[in-house]
Amino acid sequence: MLSSAELRIVVGTWDVLATDAKMIREAVFIQEQNIAPEDEWDAKDEVSTHFVAYLNDQAVATARLLTSNSIGRVAVLKSARGHKVGQCLMQFVIDYARAESRQFVKLSSQVHAIGFYQALGFQLQGEEYLDCGIPHIDMYLPL
Repeated sequence: MLSSAELRIVVGTWDVLATDAKMIREAVFIQEQNIAPEDEWDAKDEVSTHFVAYLNDQAVATARLLTSNSIGRVAVLKSARGHKVGQCLMQFVIDYARAESRQFVKLSSQVHAIGFYQALGFQLQGEEYLDCGIPHIDMYLPL
């Protein structure tokens, strides 16, 4: 497990966190998963709450929380996977949403990541579908 000295999570606006969040999302979604840049970037970034996780002061993971209670663009750099960074980041986002008195959070999970989100308490909702050519399914967590 990570110590708090190693892992630090910063919450902020797109203006504040865009540089680090973009670097992570470009590496994971555009380069690794071959998602087209025009599908990755949208107007929701400007109005979302952003989270960036720093491991030993290096930006390694990101997520965003929309006003619709949807958590999205969850990405962990390959070099940081397997160290519980994603789990710590997601728990931080869930706790943040709970502190804002939100009733639930939801997300669109890539099918290969279902177990990761189920371990955090998310439940499957609906049927599988394709998004950018990648199988996804909606998941829901009551707060």
